[in-house]
Amino acid sequence: MEPERRRTPRYPFAANAELVEASSGAKSTLKVTELSVNGCYVAAPNPFEKGTSVLLKIYKDAQYFEARATVTYATPNQGMGMTFHDVKPFFGGVLQKWLLAAMVSKKAPQA
Repeated sequence: MEPERRRTPRYPFAANAELVEASSGAKSTLKVTELSVNGCYVAAPNPFEKGTSVLLKIYKDAQYFEARATVTYATPNQGMGMTFHDVKPFFGGVLQKWLLAAMVSKKAPQA
């Protein structure tokens, strides 16, 4: 088994996402299933290739997060891991709020 390579833990997270590929401008609407300070996992039947640059927008409730991101790895027919770049302070605050809620939810006892 391969050792964990992430810098920070990911937490279960469910939200809609819009990805715009930087080179072609192609748009995709997908689902985010995990979130961390440095990136996320996006479920995608046809993931972009490793190294692809995108503008990523994540929508949850009445808020959204936006950042440039790069595909770190892709698993065919499943999805792709994304790394965030150049997160603006406002969106960093939104991300922190979502992560705090995800951490609390993960630690809550399951009924």
